[in-house]
Amino acid sequence: MRVLLQRVEQARVEVEERVVGAIGAGLLLLVGIEGDDNATDIDWLVRKLVGLRIFEDGTGKMNRSLADIDGQALAVSQFTLFASCRKGARPSWSRAAPPEVSLPLFNEFVARLTVELGKPVPTGVFGAEMKVSLVNDGPVTMLLDSRNPE
Repeated sequence: MRVLLQRVEQARVEVEERVVGAIGAGLLLLVGIEGDDNATDIDWLVRKLVGLRIFEDGTGKMNRSLADIDGQALAVSQFTLFASCRKGARPSWSRAAPPEVSLPLFNEFVARLTVELGKPVPTGVFGAEMKVSLVNDGPVTMLLDSRNPE
């Protein structure tokens, strides 16, 4: 399971010109799910996301977590995080989980993150054509991979 996170001042997702999810200060999470991901991957990512100290303290040092700042999270399913571009000019999506596997795992990820943050985690619309907009803060952008926890 992979999450591309962006520290944001604000972010939102639109589907057919209608805002379906929006947050203020916090994290925009683009979530990719691989075929054999499971609850262990979700547990690791949720703990990491809630506790990762990437928000600035009073001295400008990244020393505060999403929980510390009482921040928000916006989660968007993003199968393209598992693109393989090794051969040819057209990416392969074969590592991404099919919708019947990825949707329940994405929903479980959002539910667990909601519990850990103690507030709702808005999302995009699974499988829809979405427009994601954000004001990146920093900018701070990181890739977390539950199979390569570095």
